[in-house]
Amino acid sequence: MNQLKTQLQNGASAFGRKAAAVGALSLGAVGVAMAEVPASATTALTTAGDDTNTIGWAVFAVLVAAAAFKYMRRAL
Repeated sequence: MNQLKTQLQNGASAFGRKAAAVGALSLGAVGVAMAEVPASATTALTTAGDDTNTIGWAVFAVLVAAAAFKYMRRAL
């Protein structure tokens, strides 16, 4: 029984080491991939985010105006 327990523990620790190695390698690969993004792409993404934010607020303002108009029509 102790031999089976020892074999299972050894197998589990070997699996843990392999999983940790795969995780470390994948994180290293992601870091390298992110390092190769050109500055123009980062600037374009930032600009797109700003544009999306502006459009979002405009849509929200239209929805608030429509709700206010509907509320005022009901009050009359």
